Amino acid sequence: MGFLTSLFEKRDLPLSQATSGSWLYDLWTGGKTASGQSVNEFRAMQQATVYACQRIIAETIASLECRVYKKSTNGSKELAVKHPLWSVVHHKPNTEIPAFNFWETMVHHLLSYGNAYAEIVRDGNGKIVELWPLLPDQTTLERNPKTLKLCYRTIIPTTNEQVVLPFEKVLHIAGLGYDGRQGYSPIQLMRETLGLTLSLEEYGARYFGNGAKPGGVIEHPGNLSELAQNNLRSSWNEMHEGLSNSHRIAILEEGMKYHQLGLAPEDSQFLESRSFQKREIAQIYRVPPHMIGDLEKASFASMEQQSLEFVQNCIRPWLERIEQAIRFKCLADFEMDKIIVEFNVNSILRGDSKTRNEVLQIKRQNGVITANEWREAEGDNPSDDEAADKLLVNSAMVAVNAVINPIDQVPKGGEGEGGKQGKTKSNTSTGNSGEE
Repeated sequence: MGFLTSLFEKRDLPLSQATSGSWLYDLWTGGKTASGQSVNEFRAMQQATVYACQRIIAETIASLECRVYKKSTNGSKELAVKHPLWSVVHHKPNTEIPAFNFWETMVHHLLSYGNAYAEIVRDGNGKIVELWPLLPDQTTLERNPKTLKLCYRTIIPTTNEQVVLPFEKVLHIAGLGYDGRQGYSPIQLMRETLGLTLSLEEYGARYFGNGAKPGGVIEHPGNLSELAQNNLRSSWNEMHEGLSNSHRIAILEEGMKYHQLGLAPEDSQFLESRSFQKREIAQIYRVPPHMIGDLEKASFASMEQQSLEFVQNCIRPWLERIEQAIRFKCLADFEMDKIIVEFNVNSILRGDSKTRNEVLQIKRQNGVITANEWREAEGDNPSDDEAADKLLVNSAMVAVNAVINPIDQVPKGGEGEGGKQGKTKSNTSTGNSGEE
C-alpha cells in the first residue's frame, strides 16, 4: 500500500476539483465500421436519436429525488435527513455541481461508456462530504499485483498526472459487463448499427447539399481540353450545387446533354431506412419510440402503456444499479441493514389526474392512507385536523370474523332443542319430510 498511498497523498484537492478542461478530454477516435464511419462515444452523441435517448433517460433519473431512509425495528422507514449521505445524494454532491447535474452526468457516462465513476471525499471522521465525477474514458479498474486489492487508475487532465485511488474511495456504477465489476460500452458494442445510421445522415446531407439532385454526367459531342472540362465543371457546380440553387434551369450549349445517375431516395428507401435505424437505436436503450418523436405507429392507448413500461423496464434497472452502488461504497457495514437509499419514482408513475385521484380514493376508503398522506401525494400542505392523520374505513364493511353464521350456532352433539332443529333443517335440506 506504500505505492498507492504515496500517489494519493500528492493531491491536496479532489481530482475533479483540480480539473478545468473539458469532460471530453483526449477522446479516442474508435475504429472504422463497415459503413466507413468512425464511431466513438462523442461521435455517437452527434446522432439525434442517440442524443435523444440518452437525454430522456439521464434527465428522468436526475429529476427523481434521491432519498435516504432509516429502517425501524418494526419494518417501517423514515427519512434520515440528518444522515451525512442525505445532503450529498439529495441536493449537493459537491461545492460546484447540484444534484440534478451530478446524476445527469453520471447516467450519461453509464449510457455512453458503460461505467460511471465518482471520487468519494470523506472528512476526518470518515463521513462522506463530497462526490466528484471522474472521466470515464480515463479511469480503469485494476488489481494491485502486490496487495491483490482492486484500485482505480485515473488521470488529471490539466496536468496529465496519473494517480491511483483505493477501491473504497471511488463510487463505481457499472452497467452490463462480463465480470460484474466493469460494464461494456454500449456505443462500442453497437458501432456497426451507429455507423450505418451516421452514413445515412451523411448521405442525406450530401444529397441536399448538392441541390437534392444525385450526381450526373454532361455529354459533349466533341472533344474538350482539360482546361475546358475544368471550366465547365466549375461553372456547373457554381450554378447548380447547394440547396439554394435547386430547381434552377440549366442551359446546355453546343449539343451537350445531361444524364442523371443514381437512384432517388424514395427508390432506395432512404426515408424508411432512417426510420428503421431510429427505432433500432431506441430499442438498444429501451426507450419507447414515441418518447423520441417517432409517432408513426403510436396511439394514445399504446403511449400510456409504453410510458409505464419505460419506467419499469428502462428506468428501474438503472436506479437499482445506482442505489446498490451507493449502499455498497458509501455505507459502513453496520449500516447496511439500517439505511436505505432510494430514488422516489412516484412522480413519474402518477398518471393523469382522474386516474390518480381514483386510486387515492380507493386507498383512502380502505384504510390504506390517511387524508394527510393523500394531500402529500398531491403536493398540498397537511391539515391540522386530528382526523386527517387517522386511517378510516367505509362503515358498511366489517371484519370477516365479526359476521355471524347461523350454521356455526348449531351444536354438534345433536342433543336438546337445538339438535332437533338441526336435524329438521338437515332433513329438509335433503328433501325428506322429517317424519320417522
